[in-house]
Amino acid sequence: MDKYKRLVSNTLLFAISSFSSKILSFLLMPFFTRMFGLGEFGDADLITKYAQLLLPVVSVGVANAIIRYGLDRAFDKAAVFTGGLLAECCGIAIFFLCWPLVGRIPGMSGYVPLLYAYVIMSVLRNLCSQFVRAKQYIRLYAVDGVLNTCLYLFFIILFIAVFDWGINGYVLATAAADCCSAIFLFTVARLHRYIRLSHFDGGLLRQMLRYAAPLIPTSMFWWITNTSDHMFITAMIGSEANGLYVAAYKVPNVIMLFSTLFTEAWQLSAVTDGGRDKPGRAKFFSRVFQSYQSLMFLVAAGLILFAKPIMMVLTLSGDSAFNEAWRYIPLLVVATVFSCFVTFLGSIYMVEMRSGQSFVTMLIGAGSNLLMNWLLIPGFGPNGAAFATFASYLLVFVIRAVGTRRYIRMDLAPARMTVTMALIAGEIGLMLAEVPLWPLWCGLLCAGVALFNLMPLLETARRLLGRLRRRG
Repeated sequence: MDKYKRLVSNTLLFAISSFSSKILSFLLMPFFTRMFGLGEFGDADLITKYAQLLLPVVSVGVANAIIRYGLDRAFDKAAVFTGGLLAECCGIAIFFLCWPLVGRIPGMSGYVPLLYAYVIMSVLRNLCSQFVRAKQYIRLYAVDGVLNTCLYLFFIILFIAVFDWGINGYVLATAAADCCSAIFLFTVARLHRYIRLSHFDGGLLRQMLRYAAPLIPTSMFWWITNTSDHMFITAMIGSEANGLYVAAYKVPNVIMLFSTLFTEAWQLSAVTDGGRDKPGRAKFFSRVFQSYQSLMFLVAAGLILFAKPIMMVLTLSGDSAFNEAWRYIPLLVVATVFSCFVTFLGSIYMVEMRSGQSFVTMLIGAGSNLLMNWLLIPGFGPNGAAFATFASYLLVFVIRAVGTRRYIRMDLAPARMTVTMALIAGEIGLMLAEVPLWPLWCGLLCAGVALFNLMPLLETARRLLGRLRRRG
């Protein structure tokens, strides 16, 4: 199959997997704003953020190695899965020994058992799902995504609306859905066939752990960049301000929806079709990134333009205090766009097995994010945190754009990116200042972004249709 066609096909299948969960999170906002107050909603989200910080540590980062080594035909699949499972079991055992320390995490008193359930179920589900991806059982992966979403919806309604468990139900719903999903994948994919102690390869496991080790702090730095703003806002301004910030973050999740479904497919194509020995891979990476860049900017400009009415709809049946969250959406949207670009460039490090460079770049991003949060939040509130997140991702993107050229000399279309960002910056400035007739001026700038970025998408579509006609 042609590599572009395979990328589109896999993206559509991953869309089935990711679309339902991301959209559900978006659509559940009115339910959450009705069931939780501002402070309670912020606290519930904070618990899941702590759990996400612990995930790469408990799993010893092995899920990253599973997908990379599982895709490589040079390695035995049973050895990869068996080694990964043993490594994660050791991580979980050590995690239990740390129970007293985990209980000392600020705000975790009374939630430790739930935190453990959330983390362990997520670790096991991630192991199974990444190996299923590595085996390229894409349809099964897509079905599991839909199943997990349905289970999450069921448990959210059961635990919060029926049992009235509040914050406990919010966290437990994810853990219960992940548990069912892990069992489903393990059973249907018959993963027990790949648990063979006779195939255990200590040398391979050490190689996998060496690859995964830098990605553990890298994941933690991702967490710091994405989550430290919540901690700073809560500490400096209060839980209610963080509740607004959490609500605003739900809108950029639409961008993460497109990014996630694309990235999961792209990682497969980057390894299988963009490997070191593949001809024309620089052109392949460049064309894909330029189309991806244009799509992200188009979605971003539209979300920023309609930020205010979107938030009003999302909070229609909930606390009207949430409506003010629209002011934080524009900067969070552009921050999310550049986090997607950073992830794309990270795929080059994955292909080249340069996980150490992923670590260094994210260390710089996390450090700059912490510093800017501390400096900006007191004066600018949640928008100071949003700008800090954007600026740190932009910094990492520039560093990676320069650093990855030693491996692949991609054309990132910097001129188009600069002009587009200037138009979006104008849109954000006019909107936040609420100048007279700002919807009109913002609409015109949004149209400018669309006109400037449609050509790469149309060119990609024309090329794909041409290939399909020739094969037909």
